[in-house]
Amino acid sequence: MNKTKDIDEKVSYHPEYHIAPVKGWMNDPNGLVFFKGYYHVFFQYYPHKPEWGPMHWGHKRSKDLIHWEELPVALAPGNVEDEDGVFSGSAIVKDEKLWLVYTGHHYYDKKDKNKFWQNQNLAYSEDGISFRKYEYNPIISGPPMDSTHHFRDPKIWRHDDKFYIVLGNQTQNLNGRALRYSSDDMFHWRLDGTLAQSRCTKIEGNMWECPDFFAINNKFILLCSPMGIENQEHKFKNLFQTGYFVGKYNYKNNVCRDSSDFLELDSGHDFYAAQTMLAPDGRRILFAWASMWESEFKEQREGWAGMMCLPRNLIEKNNHLYMQPISEMNNLRTKLLNRGKLVSGTILSRNLSAAEVSFTIKKSLSFTIILNDNRQHRILTLHYNNEKNVFTLSHVDHKDDDRYVKINSSDYLKLDFFIDKSSVEIFIQNGEAVFTERYYASPLGISILANHKINGEFVTYALGM
Repeated sequence: MNKTKDIDEKVSYHPEYHIAPVKGWMNDPNGLVFFKGYYHVFFQYYPHKPEWGPMHWGHKRSKDLIHWEELPVALAPGNVEDEDGVFSGSAIVKDEKLWLVYTGHHYYDKKDKNKFWQNQNLAYSEDGISFRKYEYNPIISGPPMDSTHHFRDPKIWRHDDKFYIVLGNQTQNLNGRALRYSSDDMFHWRLDGTLAQSRCTKIEGNMWECPDFFAINNKFILLCSPMGIENQEHKFKNLFQTGYFVGKYNYKNNVCRDSSDFLELDSGHDFYAAQTMLAPDGRRILFAWASMWESEFKEQREGWAGMMCLPRNLIEKNNHLYMQPISEMNNLRTKLLNRGKLVSGTILSRNLSAAEVSFTIKKSLSFTIILNDNRQHRILTLHYNNEKNVFTLSHVDHKDDDRYVKINSSDYLKLDFFIDKSSVEIFIQNGEAVFTERYYASPLGISILANHKINGEFVTYALGM
């Protein structure tokens, strides 16, 4: 039986401290940027119903990355360059204006959603609130000749004296790839060629959505969300994946070298379309859609659907990306609820709707973390196998669809849980591994079980705005 079906109709799933729409539908994060004293997050948005529809750009801004101000819709479809949708894109600051670059979506026949074409466009604002579309759109009218119609999600950045765009694309041979364009003025663009391409569709995909390209520690990261990767026993379990390649890159020749395999970024059921921004203090901050396309969006009964994950700080170590909650999250702690020593059977906390639970265990044998609702129905189970260094996550709403992650051997284990009404994000070993999960239940309680002595400590905080 699906234990989350028996839920209290009075329970609200709308988060306390995550970005989510007040009403309507939300998916991919877009246009992450810092402009005139504010962090801006745009997102794919349909304001009229809590379901996917003709895409707009919703908009929120924040001084501190945790308190978000709702702003008017930034972009709406309907112009000749974007008549059927304002699809994903990015943002850049130029000449004291905030510029948005986005994909215009067009159907050949509105009755057949599989037949479409796409182009790339600009919009701009002087105050970061009201936007005008560029009068000479599109800036890139269509894909190269060896492409299919999949040609979207431009990520723009500046390097030295030039502007660059990386675009998600599919070849006629059905390989996913990222195309690079360059410009001297941001208005006239030339195709430089393929930045990277799928080497095997089964493990790297047949279409790369939402590409992002940046450097950390002199390592170049190509972040993307491939479609068409085949599920493997312990990875690539979602309908579509989000992950990255690490390697070396030559700007002059547009050549990637020594590229890693495609590495999954988050091992949970609900994570897609990640994008990053460079904060003024040099941190690389990531947002992603904390949902997945095949999910059941039970919050639709409240008139909204979809949310973002926590903003995460990206750190590179040994060709691996760690994702950590930004330090500003500490400012949401409103009350110390509980702290103490860990023993088997310890209840870390009860009836949590918005909370942070952290614990550290010295080198341990196997153990299990249980997340129950307030009726003692098991919602999530996280099991650690010390012999294999593997965590296995089971979810009541995803029968026979467990998730797995293997971590490096260590003398200790550190886990951080962030709970917010209908989501839990689990950070393992300071972000070496992460599970992002949506759930639909009454407030959670967390306990730990083991068949042996546990040597560790825990702390639980209430979180609030």
